[in-house]
Amino acid sequence: MRDELTHWFFDCYLPLWVGVGSGTIARGPEFILDYWGVPLHHCTPDGSEWLLDAAAVVGLLERNHVGLRAQGYSYTAVPDWKVSVYHDAGAAIEVIWSRCRGDDSEIERLAVHFEVARGSVGWRVVGIQRAPTTAISLNTAWHGTN
Repeated sequence: MRDELTHWFFDCYLPLWVGVGSGTIARGPEFILDYWGVPLHHCTPDGSEWLLDAAAVVGLLERNHVGLRAQGYSYTAVPDWKVSVYHDAGAAIEVIWSRCRGDDSEIERLAVHFEVARGSVGWRVVGIQRAPTTAISLNTAWHGTN
């Protein structure tokens, strides 16, 4: 189960998210509906929101990509990650995202917790918690010592 989920997230989702976000893969933002569920809960230190339909979920991705592209986004490094399997239909994936330009300068660094569930269409992210960080480890990021 852990290997399947790790492959789905890091070998399928992440390269596609990066490729579309950086403009190296010519796909519309609707691809995200193959990875993010509807509804989707999204939470940051500034507040939380329920995205109740496909347009709202796609809109969240578009806002992320537009902001990153404007800053020359090229790739995402992953300094730390963890996959926790709860049972056959539920898990969590936590990552440190270091979103970078082609010259390797960092645009932003985030600690992100993805709550994932498996349903009739496969794995989907059903909740996202994210916070800016300077940490290189999840343990440091989540315990407020960054």
